[in-house]
Amino acid sequence: MRLDRLKAFALSLPHATFTRQWGNNLVFKIAGKMFMIVSIDEEIIEQIAIKCRPTEYRRLTRDVDGIVPASHNLFKAHWVTLEDPIALPEAELCEKVRESHGLVLNALPRKLRAGWG
Repeated sequence: MRLDRLKAFALSLPHATFTRQWGNNLVFKIAGKMFMIVSIDEEIIEQIAIKCRPTEYRRLTRDVDGIVPASHNLFKAHWVTLEDPIALPEAELCEKVRESHGLVLNALPRKLRAGWG
């Protein structure tokens, strides 16, 4: 998936924003909480990290070549890293990004979510 399409898809999700952090990383967030990290070199995706459900974490890291537990203690919260950006077909990657967004969104305080309608 091309960076511009991945970025547009992620920003189309409710209340999504992004910032550049830690050098060449695009960090996508909801209310300041990360749901995806995209490491880039110029405009080329090098790696993608996303949050997933525990069962998906086990399946992805065990069964899919190019997907490993995320580093920097993110693996404890069931984050995976696509070391190979094409480890998942585009449609499945979009679904995993949507799931990551939903997991983070649902973990936000109810009062905040209620304010969004």
